[in-house]
Amino acid sequence: MYDAFSRMEILMGTRAVNRLGSAKIAVFGIGGAGSYVVEALARCGVGSLTLVDHKDIVQSDINRQLYAGQSTVGRKKVQTAKEHIRDIDENILVHTYETYYNEETAGMFDLQSFDYIVDAMDVSASKVLLIEQAGKCRVPVISCLATDNKINPARLEIADISRVSNDPLAKAIRAELRKKNIRKVKVLCSREKAYRERRIGKQKESHEHMLSGSISFIPGVAGMLIAGEVVKDLLTEKIKRKIEDTICE
Repeated sequence: MYDAFSRMEILMGTRAVNRLGSAKIAVFGIGGAGSYVVEALARCGVGSLTLVDHKDIVQSDINRQLYAGQSTVGRKKVQTAKEHIRDIDENILVHTYETYYNEETAGMFDLQSFDYIVDAMDVSASKVLLIEQAGKCRVPVISCLATDNKINPARLEIADISRVSNDPLAKAIRAELRKKNIRKVKVLCSREKAYRERRIGKQKESHEHMLSGSISFIPGVAGMLIAGEVVKDLLTEKIKRKIEDTICE
């Protein structure tokens, strides 16, 4: 009898299904792109997902976030995501953290326990910190750059951050990483110039009250591309950590 992952097993083989079934992945930020990353990984039957996001679902999330709908407005993103994942596969271990990731909270997370880390946060300082800490623990990380103000999904791609242009966020992150002698980071970026640089709301340090333009399919495609890259990497030998690399220095 066929099960939920029979089609994937036909395509990828039993060893691949078992490898994904043992994988522990953390996703920091489950908004636009992040929610689709989580969705795709859950439907690949990964063994464990750790979800980190402090925000509630709001009306302006509905046009681009997978878990956002009229029935979920006001609910915590991580809890809504957890329920959705359990409906896909109740065997997936889901750990949720309703918090920011910053200097004060970084100690909550044992990054070396993960096989892969996805950064889909929207605050540059948090992204830089996560990339730095993941590197110290020798855990693969992929970072999602800006997908707002873009309308062409065909211009989205996976690249090294050193090769990204037309992206102010990438420029800022790259400058901070260079100070830490970090040169290479895998990212999801867009080669498209910003369609419209208009924002609504008052800017604060957390950027929570700033709204930028977005459309439904861009974050979705971005998230799926990231999930595909994670799966591809997990199924190759090059990112498997050796015994001597498992201790976070």
